[in-house]
Amino acid sequence: MHSLRVLIVASIMVMRVGGEEVAPSTNCNIPAIYNFGDSNSDTGGIAAAFFPMATPCGETFFHRPVGRASDGRLIIDFIAEHLGLPHLSAYLDSIGTSFRQGANFATGGATIMRQNESWFENNVSPFALDIQVEHFDQFKTRTAYFYNNGSETSTLPRPEDFAKAIYIIDIGQNDIAAGFRKMMSNEQIIASIPDIVNQLASSVQQLYEKGGRVFWIHSTGPIGCLPVATVDVHDPVRGYLDQQGCVKYQNDIAVEFNKQLKDIVIKLRAQLLNASLTYVDMYTAKYQLITNAKNQGFEEAFKICCGIHGNGSSVWCGQRAKINGSEIYGGSCEDPSKVISWDGVHYSESANHWIANYIVNGSLSDPPIPIVQACHKL
Repeated sequence: MHSLRVLIVASIMVMRVGGEEVAPSTNCNIPAIYNFGDSNSDTGGIAAAFFPMATPCGETFFHRPVGRASDGRLIIDFIAEHLGLPHLSAYLDSIGTSFRQGANFATGGATIMRQNESWFENNVSPFALDIQVEHFDQFKTRTAYFYNNGSETSTLPRPEDFAKAIYIIDIGQNDIAAGFRKMMSNEQIIASIPDIVNQLASSVQQLYEKGGRVFWIHSTGPIGCLPVATVDVHDPVRGYLDQQGCVKYQNDIAVEFNKQLKDIVIKLRAQLLNASLTYVDMYTAKYQLITNAKNQGFEEAFKICCGIHGNGSSVWCGQRAKINGSEIYGGSCEDPSKVISWDGVHYSESANHWIANYIVNGSLSDPPIPIVQACHKL
C-alpha cells in the first residue's frame, strides 16, 4: 500500500511534455538576457546605427524617443521586468549603457537571411541574425579580455553568467515580408522557409558553442493582421481576408514558417544535449489579442495610433509629408493604451504588456513551462 501511495503521488507530480515525463522544477536564477531579433525587440540598436526615433515614439513610458518602435515598452522589456532584470541596453548604443545583466543585439529591419538590400532602400537592417551572433561573439571575447587584464568591469557581465543567461530569439517576420515585397509567389516563399529556419538553427548552434544553454525562441506573429496590410484592402474577393479581417495568405505563410520553426527547435533538442530550448507560440498570443480586442479593453483591432495611412498614402509615425498639396503630420492618437497597433506595424505598449503576460507563464510554450523555469532541461 505504501508503494502504491508513492506511485500515485509521483504520478501527480509529473507532467508530460512531447512524450517525455518531467517533474515540475523550481525557478531559475537567470542573471542576464541576451536578445536577438528585429524591431519587435530592438531597444535602440538601429537608432544608434542610423537615425534616432522620432517623437512621439516613447511618449507613454519613457516620455521621449528611446530607440523603440512603440509608444513605450516592448515585450522584451516586460520579460526583463518579469525576471527582475533591468531593461536591456542595445549593443550598438555606446552612450550611458550597462551590459551587466545582458545586452540586446536586435535591430529594426533585421532578417534571418541576409538580404541584398539596404536600410536606405527598404529599411532592411545590415545586421542580420548571423551578424548579431557575431556581435555577441565579439562582446563575449572582449568581456573576457577586460576581466583577464584587471580593467574596470562594473558595466560588463560576469563571465560565469553567460552560461546561466537566457538567450531570446524573436526574428523571421521580415524574411516573410521580404518575399511579399519582392513579389515572390506564395509557393516560392514557402519553398524558401527551410533555408530560413535552418539558418536560425545554425545561429542557435553557434550560440550554444559560445556557451549559451537556455534558449527561448519566439514564433513569428500574424503578419497578415498588421494594419498596414489591410488598410487599403477594399471589396476583397471572397477568401482574401480571414474571419478577423486579416490577409489570409500572409497568415498562412506565417503559420507554415512557425510549423517548420517548431520542428527545427525539436531537432535542436536532440543535437544540443546540454541546452534547454523553449518554443513560444507568439502567433497565437497576438492573434488572440486581435480576436478579442474589445473584450480586452482595446478599440477596433486595426486602428493605427501613430501616423496616417489609407487611400494609397502613408505618413509614418512622427514624419511629415505633403498630400494633395497640404503638409500632414503623422502624430499619435489621444490614448495609445486603447490601441493595439502603434504605427501600423508595431504594437503599442499596452498590447505588448498584454502579450508578454500571455506568454511568460508557459501556457503557449513547448514545453509548457514558464520563463522563470526555462533553464531546466526537460
